[in-house]
Amino acid sequence: MLIAFSVAPSGAPSDPAAAASAVAESADGSVHDAVAAAVQIVRASGLPHRTTSMFTEVEGEWDEVFAVVKAATEAVLPFGSRVSLVLKADIRPGRTGEIDGKVERLERALEERGETASSGNTS
Repeated sequence: MLIAFSVAPSGAPSDPAAAASAVAESADGSVHDAVAAAVQIVRASGLPHRTTSMFTEVEGEWDEVFAVVKAATEAVLPFGSRVSLVLKADIRPGRTGEIDGKVERLERALEERGETASSGNTS
């Protein structure tokens, strides 16, 4: 199973220790400290993962992946009075290594069409 998720706090922090950080973040709308708390959980899980500017991808079995998502969401709770979670899952029984495999197949398909590797900039 491959999932992509994004978790972010909103509202006033419920944890006084997080309040100072949230005030500094709210000035420019950034939630990097809260996201860092979530990503720290993902990295500690030992599961294959990748974090980009908007989502974190995690690969593993159903129970272990959702345990990581739950723990990451709980890590963000102190940073706001509520938490927003966006999740997308690719459930493909019997497949592993898809976190890299899907991208490798895409790059091969582009090469076959004469495209060169992209820097990731689509604008």
